[in-house]
Amino acid sequence: MTTTLRMRGLFLEYTTLGWNVIGVVVLLAAAGPARSVALVGFGLDSLIEIFASVVVIWQLNDAGPERQRRALRLIGIAFLILALYILGQIGYSLLTHVHPASSRGGIAWIAATCVVMLLLAWGKKKTGEQLNNPVLQTESHVTLIDALLAGAVLLGLVLNSLLGWWWADSLAGLVIVYYGLKEGLHAMSQTTTVA
Repeated sequence: MTTTLRMRGLFLEYTTLGWNVIGVVVLLAAAGPARSVALVGFGLDSLIEIFASVVVIWQLNDAGPERQRRALRLIGIAFLILALYILGQIGYSLLTHVHPASSRGGIAWIAATCVVMLLLAWGKKKTGEQLNNPVLQTESHVTLIDALLAGAVLLGLVLNSLLGWWWADSLAGLVIVYYGLKEGLHAMSQTTTVA
């Protein structure tokens, strides 16, 4: 049973990894012409998700407590770096009044990502609970946050596209900063609870 659950966890992580690798390319290609902080931020968030998936795959292949602690610490650090970078980008955009253009491709990818990440988060949560694996459970939360961020970014992109609210793009980026800080600190705090 444990081997089957571990294989399911690995499958979910490889699926997340594949989706996000494609997503980084799509989002960064869409973000450049649109000058969208939200799309760049979500692309970078996808890089963090790729990193988190690689860390979980690494951890699932050796579920010892020291590897779990290191995995959680690495995920936490990656999210904190993301939050600081996006905060700097938002500050620059607001100070220079960069008005992002609409990106239909970015909107479509973000909408699809929201649905896919919700499904993956649910699968990881169930599998992590059944395996009693805190790293997979934490990463399921990261994936859920990714889905929620997709929803927030989608709203900002749609408001900018339909109503011309250029600042909605940066506001959507602030959601990424908030959750990046929150999840980074949460993952770091989990390192002390791994037995």
